Formats: sequence, C-alpha cells, structure tokens
Amino acid sequence: MRDFAVTVLALGLLGAAAGVLWSLLAPRAPYVVTEQGPVLADPSTQALIAADGWFAVVTGALGLICGAAGYTLSRRGRPLAVLLGLAAGGLLAAYLTLTVGGAVNLGAVTVTAAGPDTPMVPGRLKLTANGVIFAWPMLAAGLFFALEGVAGYRESPLRQPFGGQDPYGPLSERDLGGR
Repeated sequence: MRDFAVTVLALGLLGAAAGVLWSLLAPRAPYVVTEQGPVLADPSTQALIAADGWFAVVTGALGLICGAAGYTLSRRGRPLAVLLGLAAGGLLAAYLTLTVGGAVNLGAVTVTAAGPDTPMVPGRLKLTANGVIFAWPMLAAGLFFALEGVAGYRESPLRQPFGGQDPYGPLSERDLGGR
C-alpha cells in the first residue's frame, strides 16, 4: 500500500508542476467581450487545437518518464503496487495539470485589439479533445508493461529450452554441409 500511495502522491505533485509548464507553452484563444459575456473571436482558431496538442506533449512525455522511473524503482519492491500507482496517479496528475494550467495564466496572452467597442481578452486554457487526459496514465502503464515484458523475456527459461542442450545432439561438420 505504501508503494501505491507514494507513487500517486509523487505523480500528483508532478501534475501540478506540469500544469504550470502547460500554461507556459500553450497559446490562448482570443475572446471578444460582449454584453452576453465572452465569445470566441475566431471560431476557426488553431489555438484550441494547439492547447490540446501541448497538453498531450507535456503529459505524454511525463508519462513516459514516470513509467521508466516506476519500472526502475519497482525492481526491488512490489511492481504491481507501482503499476497501479502509475495508472491512478497518472489520472490524478493529468487532472491536476488541466486544473492548474487553466488557473495559472502564464503563457502568451497577447491579443490584438478589436476596437473601442469590442475589447478582446485571452481565454482560459481548457481541453477540447478530452481524450488526451488519458495520455499520462496510458503511456506510463504501457511503458511499464513493455519494460516488464522485455525483462521477463530475457529472464525466461523459454529462451533456452531443454536447459540450453540440443535434444538432437551436437551438430557435426557433415550436418552443416561440410565434406
């Protein structure tokens, strides 16, 4: 239980820091302030898609780093607890990245003026492709599984069947095509 809790807490703290990084990297879409409230200034803006892309890059890279670190550190302990911690902590970290990144406005906030009657303001960071929130836990757990599979194959007795002995006996030079 301790390995699981430590993994989830560590990823949660990393998720808050990732939110600040996402806020620094992702552009904000411009909004026009109207009497009804803020309205997206350019519905065909690429800023919304770029924010999703930067979220996927930041959380995906950190997911791969966490998966490798979790695998390395769990070789002496309980790998199942760390794997479950990577999945649960990855979801928590991605949610915290989304929350902190949307609350902290550190990125590019330059917006061109629309005129005296329609002021423009930078929008809050948010996701339009909600599926990218799963990048962190899926890549962390996926890399953990891949590394475990490679290590399991290397240590497997199936790599050397029959205890490394050839059941048909040693090959002679004649069997290899020699005369």
